[in-house]
Amino acid sequence: MYSEKVMDHFTNPRNVGEIKDADAVGQVGNPKCGDIMKMYFKIENDTVKDVKFKTFGCGSAIASSSMATELIMGKTIDEALALSNKAVAEALDGLPAAKMHCSVLAEEAIKSAIYDYAQRNNKEYEGLKGYKPPTGDEDHHDLVEE
Repeated sequence: MYSEKVMDHFTNPRNVGEIKDADAVGQVGNPKCGDIMKMYFKIENDTVKDVKFKTFGCGSAIASSSMATELIMGKTIDEALALSNKAVAEALDGLPAAKMHCSVLAEEAIKSAIYDYAQRNNKEYEGLKGYKPPTGDEDHHDLVEE
């Protein structure tokens, strides 16, 4: 049911924790459905120099968070914004259909943190055009593309 990569990132997650003096913080999820993901970024010259996460949720949510942080570390903000939930799932060698919403959370957590950075620093990024920050009432299960 779960790939070896999913199990590895669940049992040995990378980049867990928080960055006390983070340049950006993004949180997504809904306590009603049980998945909450928070990401912390350290950014220098529009490049992600460090990223940490805290996730409350299932193994797929933890694995998606871990893989997403690995994929954006050292990338520019534009490259991080281009990371899709499908790319996260593919990097994990797939997720069960019922767990694809976890990869959506990872994509949304990245956007939420970069939105926070943009707001703090009066910056605009093409990848944030039309982005609306989460309110906490969203059901990310509905965001999965069929």
